[in-house]
Amino acid sequence: MSLDKILRFVEFTHKFQQVKRVIYANGEDRNENDAEHSYQLALVGWYLIDVKSLDLDIEKVFKYAIAHDLVEVYAGDTYFHTEDQKLRDSKKKREAEAAEKIGKQFSEMPELVKIIEEYERLESKESKYVYALDKVLPVMNIYLDSGRSWRREGVTLKMIRTKDEKIRVSSVIEELWRELVEVLELEQMELFVKEKTSE
Repeated sequence: MSLDKILRFVEFTHKFQQVKRVIYANGEDRNENDAEHSYQLALVGWYLIDVKSLDLDIEKVFKYAIAHDLVEVYAGDTYFHTEDQKLRDSKKKREAEAAEKIGKQFSEMPELVKIIEEYERLESKESKYVYALDKVLPVMNIYLDSGRSWRREGVTLKMIRTKDEKIRVSSVIEELWRELVEVLELEQMELFVKEKTSE
């Protein structure tokens, strides 16, 4: 293994850190990046496995969490609540092309693309767990940041609830989601923009 190849991979991790997400970093006037999000996803995933004694393969959970958004280095982040239908419709294609590019770029590490593809297929309980937690974690972060990102982006509680179906793939995360939604409902006046009513 040459130093040049290792340096190229390290450079790739820098590009991953430069992918900005729409939500604020908690308590800061900057947006969160993909590397922060993926690290937090891995750590919270591990925490829940430990405290809830979940029967999940922690190594798989770590790999899915760390690798799940790497395609965004080339495909970009697609914001969950984007109104850009063209962006939504092209997400799968853009991300598949990005995975292929990563596979060619780092052919010496074939497991990397394999893990990304396994995650996308949602065939294992670990991939479903990480996928569902990936939808819940940003909501927790924005809640802990007093709803700043929601108010800036014009997000309502009704919009947040469109995540329900995606989260159902993991019963343990769905249970956590139900508890969180109850809190959001109680505090929605402070957290969200006011819902538009039809007159």
